[in-house]
Amino acid sequence: MSALVNAVVMLGMLVIVPTGLRLAERPELDLLRRLWPLFAVPGSVALWLPRGATATALACCYALGTVVLALHAPRRAVRGGHLDPAGIALLTALVTPAVAGVALVAERSGHELFGFDLGILALTVPHFHFAGFAAALVAGLVCRVSDGPAGRFAALSVPLGTLLVLVGYFVGDWAELAGALVLTAGMWTVGLLTWRTGLAEGRDRTTRLLLLASAAVLVATMLLALSWALGEATGLPHPSLTWMAATHGLGNALGFALCSLLAWRRIRTEEPDRTAGTDRTGGRTA
Repeated sequence: MSALVNAVVMLGMLVIVPTGLRLAERPELDLLRRLWPLFAVPGSVALWLPRGATATALACCYALGTVVLALHAPRRAVRGGHLDPAGIALLTALVTPAVAGVALVAERSGHELFGFDLGILALTVPHFHFAGFAAALVAGLVCRVSDGPAGRFAALSVPLGTLLVLVGYFVGDWAELAGALVLTAGMWTVGLLTWRTGLAEGRDRTTRLLLLASAAVLVATMLLALSWALGEATGLPHPSLTWMAATHGLGNALGFALCSLLAWRRIRTEEPDRTAGTDRTGGRTA
């Protein structure tokens, strides 16, 4: 793994996931959130070690945490009964880190899982922290505060696009392109709703800037994702994986995910009046 990818993955492990779990405001996730450093710190150390038994063992610690997180998804689905679009987005956020965790174990052990080379596995780890966990979580958050079809579309299309991209890994480049199209449509809708949220009356300057920055970044990063997927499917010139990691990956990690979650944390902690009359996930009470 390159130093850049390692740093981005560490951000996902140590900051994005626990911050996202706090924003989910699910009491059943509180204990896991508090214990998360016990999984994330060994996983972070594993990134910087040579491939081998030690790195694999530490990666397994992190993968265990992601699997425990994923196991909350079916429990929540059964308990919740009918799932609304925001609930589906949250379930997607709970499951996707496990894909990253499994890929991390395979890459650190030097095993080409399902025939994927180690470079692809290394990039799968940040992808499912940011295009998986963070994207689905933010899509659910904007859906909760944006009544109407746009919010529901965002909350459904981001999980669907993420699933199609994952299927494309196995089926082929055209399926991955379809996933990229759906995911881009969903993320641009998330960006639009985030922009509107940032422009809302009474929004403090810092929160506004974080929201607007995250929305603007999505325009560029998802265009890069589309250009890469289109090039892979058609053979047209497109950015290299190294370039994608340095632009699309870094932009999504810092510009979108980190800015979005920091903004939503400020909204939840510094503007309680805006969430008055909402349920524990930020949705309106009946």
